[in-house]
Amino acid sequence: MKQKKGRDERTAQLFATPGGIRTVDSPVRMKILSMLLEKEMSFDEIVEYSGRAKSTISVHLKSLADDGIVSSHPDPGDARKKIFFIRSSYLGGLSRRKKLETDMEEYISKYALSSGDPFAFFRLMFRTIRVALLNEGIDLDPVLHEAGASVGEALYPRVADRDLSKLLANLAKFWEAQKLGCMEVQSMDPLDVIVYDCFECQDLPYLGRPACAFDSGVLQTIFTRYYNSPAIVKETKCYAMGDDRCEFIIE
Repeated sequence: MKQKKGRDERTAQLFATPGGIRTVDSPVRMKILSMLLEKEMSFDEIVEYSGRAKSTISVHLKSLADDGIVSSHPDPGDARKKIFFIRSSYLGGLSRRKKLETDMEEYISKYALSSGDPFAFFRLMFRTIRVALLNEGIDLDPVLHEAGASVGEALYPRVADRDLSKLLANLAKFWEAQKLGCMEVQSMDPLDVIVYDCFECQDLPYLGRPACAFDSGVLQTIFTRYYNSPAIVKETKCYAMGDDRCEFIIE
């Protein structure tokens, strides 16, 4: 099974459960959870894709269940079997990545303090918090994605239109009005959306991976509502990857 990009670099995963925040650092449990983050799976599927013995997987699943991280329900096709799923909120991961190279003093002088624009200072604050977390090995992309999804849910009634072209035009106007960037449609099939001057990532240092988790969450909810079916948003280009724009493919 294909892992999400960057997840294999993590040394621990964080989950919010009814009993508090749980840290998972066992490689086997992290492997199980990475698979369950993709979809619900049966016990046999987990064994197959993990490459571990049934007894090993059984022990780790019981531990994850006891911690309130995973749960199960009967298999609709065979009540004797269980389907496992994550019942807690995924907060992100910890890693041992090298600290980011960033000259904060130059950024403050160039972008924030020279203009007197409150928006520029808010962008500085957002960037500083995110870089500080990344420097400590804390990746909160799942939290940002969920926050974006909540915004998308509230935003959808304001931009909704049965005509996809009009919905996209409304969305672009909102993006521009809120100074989130300049949104353009590259193609309609597949739906390919480009954002220039992206608020979320343009001023981040080079990360080598997509960084627009918040924007992706907004777009995923908007198009899930429009199509009345789960939408998948893939960010293929990003300023944090050294590109000159952010690009999202919506499937």
